[in-house]
Amino acid sequence: MEITSKKHEINAKVERVILFLSDLNNIEKLLPKDKISEWKSDTDNCSFKVQNTATISLIKKEVGENKIHMTSGEKSPFPFKLDVNITENGEGSFGEIHFDGEVNAFLKMMVERPLTSLFDYMSEKLKIEMEKS
Repeated sequence: MEITSKKHEINAKVERVILFLSDLNNIEKLLPKDKISEWKSDTDNCSFKVQNTATISLIKKEVGENKIHMTSGEKSPFPFKLDVNITENGEGSFGEIHFDGEVNAFLKMMVERPLTSLFDYMSEKLKIEMEKS
């Protein structure tokens, strides 16, 4: 199952956005606080519980010029890849999140809509966080 978030314009250069995202401690700032609990993180890993259901863990695998590539950790309910793609846009940039998960048809029906909403929320929050700093 693949999901790509809405693309948001970010008022920050690509390098600054990549630097922010390369520290997985910052992922917490992009998540809806009322829907997550049990947050744990360091610069290369993070994990959290989603609405008292599944625990999701992320591992930073690669930081490129325009992309952060992460994969699921052992606590995640299914294997997935998560890429945050940042492209240049004049004085700023565009950001979007791409998810590729190995889920069966039944699970897809349950998680596709909430994950799409989550990734759209996260890409919007990235825009807001970069405007703060």
